[in-house]
Amino acid sequence: MTWAAWTAAEADSIREAGQWRQLRPLDGGGPRFGMEDGRQVVAFASNDYLGLSQHPAVCGAAINAIEKWGAGAGSSRLVVGDRPVHSGLENSISEWRGVEAALVFPTGYQANLAALTTFGAGARIVSDELNHASIIDGARLARGEVAVYRHGDADHADELVRSAPGRVLLVSDTVFSMDGDLAPVAELSHLCARRGAMLVLDDAHAVFGADPVDPEVACLRVGTLSKALGSQGGYVAGSRSFVDLVVNRGRSFVFTTGLAPANAAAAKAAVDICRSAEGTRLRQTLRKHVDAIREGHPSPILPVVTGDEASALAASAQLLDAGLLVPAIRPPTVPAGTSRLRVSLSAAHSNDEVARLAKALADLP
Repeated sequence: MTWAAWTAAEADSIREAGQWRQLRPLDGGGPRFGMEDGRQVVAFASNDYLGLSQHPAVCGAAINAIEKWGAGAGSSRLVVGDRPVHSGLENSISEWRGVEAALVFPTGYQANLAALTTFGAGARIVSDELNHASIIDGARLARGEVAVYRHGDADHADELVRSAPGRVLLVSDTVFSMDGDLAPVAELSHLCARRGAMLVLDDAHAVFGADPVDPEVACLRVGTLSKALGSQGGYVAGSRSFVDLVVNRGRSFVFTTGLAPANAAAAKAAVDICRSAEGTRLRQTLRKHVDAIREGHPSPILPVVTGDEASALAASAQLLDAGLLVPAIRPPTVPAGTSRLRVSLSAAHSNDEVARLAKALADLP
């Protein structure tokens, strides 16, 4: 079989499974967009939870950084790609997160790869079954033993940690991206402290604040600049010795061009906003929006599980006809039989837009 024939066969198999995906260009800054067919829609799909990607201070910082340092870093930071804006952002993140040090990356995906391959090599990696793909891939690349525990089950995680013959690293998202539920961070941190295991937490979707951990645990926190901070990139934060080792061992840091100065400057401005009274107001607005759809839900990610893929696609199409863009999430992103709408709320949404969404969801069959 030729490569062209193989590619066509693979594409056909995806289409036959009803899982073919295509890009959908949208014109606008969000959450309001124009589509290629001329329709105007309000998107409830973005991870721009605080609306900071459009904030004048965030955008202005990016423009100023381009004028001062150019469009790109030009090289790995260990060669000639390091700029003052990188260390300025890292200092802000470490102060914000209450740790000694931080290290920024061009993507959050790379941050997870670096953390897990640096500390997971030769160890047992104990991982929640619903962890993000970047965690799964980082664990595989670490070439350690991977043991998967039942979702959110700290007792099962403890069994896998306790039975390990050597070093152990436990890794979990703190907010899970498809259900918007929370990991039992306190329990996980206590068991790691008892067992001498390292704890790696991915705070990518933790917009309402990062959960505190046992002060005795060896902990590394991974985060993103690309969601609530409205920029692009990721970070690893923890003790100075841990971060310094990532600088020297993290291949996805060592062998990649540094974060673009504009992204770093935008992220620093966003961190400053998050730490201010304005940031508190934005989180309060977001909390109110979440409660208007599903009171008490712990995150701005709200799943509406339909079951089969056809139902999810039909529900998404019905909402789009009402001018509301809510994606249908299907296998392999979620397990078979759990296709869903993934509603994602932002402080940038208006009260009227959230009310429209609530009504449209209620009208679904």
